[in-house]
Amino acid sequence: MSSDSSLKANQDQEQLRRWRLVLGEAAEESCGALTANSPDIGIDNALTALYDADSKTHLRGGSGSSSPRVARWLGDIRQYFPAAIVQVMQKDAFERLDLKSMLFEKEMLEAVQPDVHLVATLISLRGVIPAKTKETAHLVVRKVVDELMKRLEEPMRSAVAGALNRAVRNNRPRYVEIDWLRTIRANLRHWQEDYRSIIPQTLIGFGRKAQRSQREVILCIDQSGSMAASVVYSSIFGAVMASLPAVKTHMVVFDTAVVDMTEQLDDPVDVLFGVQLGGGTDINRAVGYCQSLVREPRNTILILISDLYEGGVENNLLQRANELVQSGVQFITLLALSDEGAPSYDHQLAAKLAALGVPSFACSPDQFPMMMAAAIRREDVGLWAAQQGIVPVRAGS
Repeated sequence: MSSDSSLKANQDQEQLRRWRLVLGEAAEESCGALTANSPDIGIDNALTALYDADSKTHLRGGSGSSSPRVARWLGDIRQYFPAAIVQVMQKDAFERLDLKSMLFEKEMLEAVQPDVHLVATLISLRGVIPAKTKETAHLVVRKVVDELMKRLEEPMRSAVAGALNRAVRNNRPRYVEIDWLRTIRANLRHWQEDYRSIIPQTLIGFGRKAQRSQREVILCIDQSGSMAASVVYSSIFGAVMASLPAVKTHMVVFDTAVVDMTEQLDDPVDVLFGVQLGGGTDINRAVGYCQSLVREPRNTILILISDLYEGGVENNLLQRANELVQSGVQFITLLALSDEGAPSYDHQLAAKLAALGVPSFACSPDQFPMMMAAAIRREDVGLWAAQQGIVPVRAGS
């Protein structure tokens, strides 16, 4: 057999193996059976326990006897699959098999792979988690928050601080304040061929640090159940921005009521345990409260994070949005701040906001720092989104 034929045979065999694991025991006749000593037996058992409702090993929640089996299953999938796949399977287990009650057990929480969705679930259940489990739940949330801070804090801090430094410039900079790229561009006409050098006659420098806040950022966050992941990420970014002296940051969460969480921004875990996921939505009331916080409209960035399913008075919301935009506030709507992809949202309301000059689009956590930097530099955020391959909602669409 030639090497090409052998390679093709191996590829076909691997494809059959994968289909057998995906489709389960019913596919053995067409895809082949797993041998008794195959390392895939464990993988097959883990998948069957979750996705085959007729299997004897099928996972069920709600009974004490099932808890050890579920805990073992959680340990198995961490052995067989990478973390990203483990998180998907855990999410499927909680949603398909109603395993939320299992999270009330300390041993179960210790076996789970912590992720954003688990944090959202724990927050939504925090009112009914028994006292013996609350400390473990708090530790799980803290672990996820710490991991997200490691990933997101420096990009956020660098992007925002850099944008602020460039927002104010001076023409008599000290050496360490010189913006060399802009200085070189401004002095290209002073190129000296004999010296193979530019003689700068105009120096352009980054702005010196202001004694007061240069920008005021208001995060207005919908805490309905569909926005759970967005709430988690918003708390992280809010805490980072609150630590920057040049940015005055407010964080407001809402359902039918409005709660100002600004005082808790020094610790995003405290913020998360202060929100109440679920309930109705009154965006108009929340934006009205945020409007009362605005002191210097032209230095204020208001970011509404919501799927725009309004339970309040839509016409009043649109009127407030128009007033904010006309006063000079940069008003941006994020339909989601998560890695979940295209969100479900109210297309009509998003289009009406876009017609008023309020760009609306979904944003991933990795894109958020650069979006904030663009807003701080007073760039067209809708245009920025389009340049990133993000499709903003269009007026009248």
